Amino acid sequence: MKDANFLKEHNARHLWHPMAHPADSLANPPDIIVEAEGVQIIDVDGHRTIDAVGGLWNVNLGYSCQPVKDAITAQLNRLPYYSIFRGTTNDNVIELAEMLAAFFAPDGLSRAFYTSGGSDGVEVALRLARQYHKIRGEAGRVKFLSLKKGYHGTHTLGASVNGNANFRTQYEPLMPGCYHTPAPYTYRNPFNETDPERLAQLCLAAIEDEIMFQDASTIAAFIMEPVLGAGGVIPPHASFMPGVRALCSKHGILLIADEVITAFGRTGGWTGSRHWGVRPDLLVSAKAITNGYFPFGAVMVSEGVAEVFEKDTSGRGAIGSGYTYSGHPVGAAAAIACLRETERLQVQLNAGARGAQLFAGLQALMARHEVIGDVRGGHGLMCALELVADRGSKTPIDKKTIGKVHRATYEAGVMVRVSGNNIILSPPLVVSETDVANILSALEAGFSAI
Repeated sequence: MKDANFLKEHNARHLWHPMAHPADSLANPPDIIVEAEGVQIIDVDGHRTIDAVGGLWNVNLGYSCQPVKDAITAQLNRLPYYSIFRGTTNDNVIELAEMLAAFFAPDGLSRAFYTSGGSDGVEVALRLARQYHKIRGEAGRVKFLSLKKGYHGTHTLGASVNGNANFRTQYEPLMPGCYHTPAPYTYRNPFNETDPERLAQLCLAAIEDEIMFQDASTIAAFIMEPVLGAGGVIPPHASFMPGVRALCSKHGILLIADEVITAFGRTGGWTGSRHWGVRPDLLVSAKAITNGYFPFGAVMVSEGVAEVFEKDTSGRGAIGSGYTYSGHPVGAAAAIACLRETERLQVQLNAGARGAQLFAGLQALMARHEVIGDVRGGHGLMCALELVADRGSKTPIDKKTIGKVHRATYEAGVMVRVSGNNIILSPPLVVSETDVANILSALEAGFSAI
């Protein structure tokens, strides 16, 4: 590794960072992370912090998960790469598909289509949804519905169903045929409704109104996150996702669950769909499938959708989607080891317990700091603090102030994520009670610094 002086001198000079302004990265050089251990990351100066971001929602098992590391090393020595395009496969993808079918069986999902990650997976799921209807003779079903505030990656079709202007405005025009409905976001919504259950019903009514306006026979799929993640951790009322499922079934629309974040225990349940008692038609998974140690993803397909493809005799069921790294043998080896360890540790149980501890602690922080306008969470280890300049007007906090909170929290020993006027928390699912207490203590220091 180059020495610290070299790294600091060249930081962001020839590198553009995702989700950042190049000029801002030059003016405020990113923290240089060089090591990690357990649930802690270590920067170039040796400063240790608890990673309350969990990498990027994906390092569920922490940074010292040896079984996954060993699986990657062994596979690199045995078969570092081969394609699974038509005509070839490998042993790992076969074994992993059986494991995933068993894991997702309670969700009604039994087939896997491998991708390189979440954005790839969303793209595949949306394409398969259109293809499904074409095979069935309903070629007019090409439109997509999604939620405002939802996040579905950055590929052009995925960005088109995104519900956040930050990921849309500079890249428009996006794909036609994508329409958005209000999210069940109690803190800010067009109905001025703060009761979660009533808001859920209003949002469901808006969805059905949009379905009728567009004409159900033109709609291929509705895509949603069981708990909205990057949009600011927005958990819906328990009635909402089942209500969406019912509307989709009523109108012949496929339901795509974007579980890139929520699959594999993040919500305190094994999947976000299962958490709400819903069976989707397609489910997108990635991130935690390899604990972040290798880029990999899987789109899971229900029996009903699979049957349409597998029984097709017209040729329209031939899948024209895929990636060079779909079914990468090293990624599949990592996923096999990760899934075994995830189930062995029963991480969803710790996510539920530690998530409740974190949520209660954040609510206590809000009682002490007026700058916190809203606390969201209560469903595993995904929480958010929305910061405001004034609670009455809900005016978002300025970038400089939230930056001070972030820096002081980091100096106190915890890395958190800033997204707009939100502080998002998604620590590894193996955090301890002491780790969560330290996260809350560092946040206290962060808010006390402004």
